[in-house]
Amino acid sequence: MRIDLVITELFVGGAEKCLTELALFMHSMGHEVRVFSLASLPNGEQRQLVERLEKEGIQVESAHCDSVWQAWKAYRFLKKRFQEGRPDLVQTFLHHANILGIHAARAANVTKCVAGIRVAQHGQRRNYIERLALKRVDHLFCVSRAVEQFAHQVLHCNPSKTTVIPNGVDLERFTNVSRRSWSDLSWSTDAKVILFLGRLDPQKGLELLQEQVDRVAPADSDQKLLIIGDGPLREAVQAWTEQIGAERVKLLPWQSDVASWIASCELLVLPSRFEGMPNVILEAMASGKPVVCSLVEGTEELLDETTEWQGFSPGHGSQMADRIQNLMEQPDIGRKIGEQNRERVASGFSLPLLMERYEKFYRCILGDEPQKLG
Repeated sequence: MRIDLVITELFVGGAEKCLTELALFMHSMGHEVRVFSLASLPNGEQRQLVERLEKEGIQVESAHCDSVWQAWKAYRFLKKRFQEGRPDLVQTFLHHANILGIHAARAANVTKCVAGIRVAQHGQRRNYIERLALKRVDHLFCVSRAVEQFAHQVLHCNPSKTTVIPNGVDLERFTNVSRRSWSDLSWSTDAKVILFLGRLDPQKGLELLQEQVDRVAPADSDQKLLIIGDGPLREAVQAWTEQIGAERVKLLPWQSDVASWIASCELLVLPSRFEGMPNVILEAMASGKPVVCSLVEGTEELLDETTEWQGFSPGHGSQMADRIQNLMEQPDIGRKIGEQNRERVASGFSLPLLMERYEKFYRCILGDEPQKLG
């Protein structure tokens, strides 16, 4: 197969990790793979996904379109590349890549085109534009059942042309990881750290942690709150952490080695307003850690029978704080839930298994292998 994968950008994130793993897997299976990013390729440590792809000889190219005002330029770039390379199948990831990639692929007469919905984000104009593009795909992959329902109800996608393939996680990467010493952050070595790891964006519900900081990281307590990430709210979060005090809360920039930070914390917290299937929750579960997260798209599917311990209603800060405190006060239960989390990830969300599903569906879509889609 000749496969082109298109994404909005290649900074390190959940969708970007999925595309990278998919490209590497398909390449290892002998398929011809190219990767196209609408935005300019990242530099520094954020370039790690690009470097992994290039190391294996996979072509990675950017349209250098870093603004919505450059949409026409990105469309022409993709159309030209598709006409030159003649892929058998184009797979798009994320909102902007879905819209521009689908229309460019159809204009270039690509045989088959599939798209991926990674998050259930509402917005009348946004959804209308994406809805028009998705009418032109042969199949749609959704990252969770909740996102699939969003695709049916909001984006009006044909249920017979949608399939759920969740995010996967590399278990080995989160096994036998060395723990960090909290003394490096000027905290006591026996500090009990609650970790937020993600983009500093309104989507992530950080205001709940700010509202409940006296319960999440009480003064004169061994409970601490560590926030790791970058994004549009960084300056505001930085000012808030300085106001609260470094003895209780610290903010660190984006880190390339998330495994060691997760391995060192007591639990991970994610109070998002909406999601698709958050990779960071899968990574914490793979590390054998309990999590406390809002019950938005994808998370309830991950937590399963442990929802009453780990899940809370979106926007309910006091409920989030209750869940955190219950787990902190009962470490034996926290460890048991962590073990259950790891077992659940190993049985249903292992990376190789999910990558194989993509290949099988691609073969079916191209008519190489009989298989019922859906």
